[in-house]
Amino acid sequence: MVALASCGGDGGGNASGDDDPTTTEPATGEGGGFTGGGATTSGEVALVAEAHPAQVQVYGSANEDEPTTTLDNPNENGAPLVFLVEEDLGDWLKVLLPVRPNGSTGFVKATAVNVVENPYRIDIALTDHRLVVTKGDEVIADEPIGVGTESTPTPGGKYYIKELLQPSDPGGAYGPYAYGLSGFSNVLEEFNGGDGVIGIHGTNEPELIGTDVSHGCIRMSNAAITELAAILPLGTPVHIAA
Repeated sequence: MVALASCGGDGGGNASGDDDPTTTEPATGEGGGFTGGGATTSGEVALVAEAHPAQVQVYGSANEDEPTTTLDNPNENGAPLVFLVEEDLGDWLKVLLPVRPNGSTGFVKATAVNVVENPYRIDIALTDHRLVVTKGDEVIADEPIGVGTESTPTPGGKYYIKELLQPSDPGGAYGPYAYGLSGFSNVLEEFNGGDGVIGIHGTNEPELIGTDVSHGCIRMSNAAITELAAILPLGTPVHIAA
C-alpha cells in the first residue's frame, strides 16, 4: 500500500487522507512522451535524467570510485527512477536526489541515464495558496490549493515530480491522481506507514482548498489534477515558496 506523506507513504505523501494510492504509472500525454533530447538547455527548459539500469549508483562527487548510495529503478512504488539535472559535467551529471534531507544532490554517471528536456515548471506560493504551471513563458494552469498547517507545514524548496500515483478510489482523500515529489516533510518522519513524502493531489474536501489544512501535501481540485496528470512528465521541477 502507498500513502502520501505529510500526505505519508512508501515514498509517496498524503497530508490529510486515509485512502492509499495503490497503482503507480508514469505521466502520459503531451508532456509525458519526451524522447531523445540533448544535454542542452534554452530559457527555462529543465534537464531530466531518466535511469535505464535496474539500479543507479550515486556518488558524492564526480570521478569517485565508490558510490555513497544505490537507488532502485523502478522505485519502491513502481515508477521509473528520474533525477532533475543540476549540472552537466560531460561523463557525470550532478542531480537533485529524491532522498532526505531535502535538497540533497549527488553525481551519477552519464552512461546510466538518458537526458531529456522538460519545458514545464510548477511554482507554488504557500501564502497565496496558488499553484502555477508554466510551459516556457506560457502559463497553462493557475489554481487555488490547500497547503500544510502551522504544525505540519509544507516545506519550501526546490523539488521535482518523481512519480504519478493513481488511487484505487478516485473519490477518496487523494482524488483521482497524486504526484509524489522528491521532497519530504520536515516535521513528520513517517506518516500512515510511509516516510513523509510531499505530494500534490486531488481531494474529497474541495471546500477546504485555499486554506492551511494538510499534513504538508498540496491539495487541488480533482478536475485540475486530472488535467495536469495528462500533461506533466516525471522530472518536472517544483519550486515551493514558503
